[in-house]
Amino acid sequence: MSIDSEIVLYLNSIAQSSPIWSHTIIFFASYLPWIIVCSVLIWLVFLLRTTKEKVSIFFLTVFSVLISRFLITEVIRYFYHRPRPYVQYSDIHALFNVNQWSFPSGHATIFFSIATTIFFYNKKLGILLFIAAIIISFGRVAAGVHFPTDILAGLLIGTGAAYLVFHIFQKINKLP
Repeated sequence: MSIDSEIVLYLNSIAQSSPIWSHTIIFFASYLPWIIVCSVLIWLVFLLRTTKEKVSIFFLTVFSVLISRFLITEVIRYFYHRPRPYVQYSDIHALFNVNQWSFPSGHATIFFSIATTIFFYNKKLGILLFIAAIIISFGRVAAGVHFPTDILAGLLIGTGAAYLVFHIFQKINKLP
């Protein structure tokens, strides 16, 4: 068993050690993402900026997520089919089932992309979103649906795509 698998097995065994841990991990992996998305939208509504700036931040965030999750991640999954940990190893028991391939993590891709984009506009909120992305990702590993390397790939794709989108947008806006 690889170190990747051993980490999942260890965290998954902790997650299944009590109903409190199981429910906490399920919350982190499945429900916290919705809270984060709603929180970012509420932040954007009450942000003290012009409507044009708010719309710009919204579309940059959405575009970064679309590029990273629904383009790059899906292209990788089309060519590379890595089974979920609970499918690959009988010792790992999923706290919930997911049907798609494991690599790279779509959740990690989305939430690191959101965190990176927001970080360019608000450092404090961006750092909180990075922490939330780490917690969500941890929950998905502990739930037995991702390997740590799936998360690492999602982190790199999400932050990289958001960085590129932001900087391309900045160059386009500075053109006459």
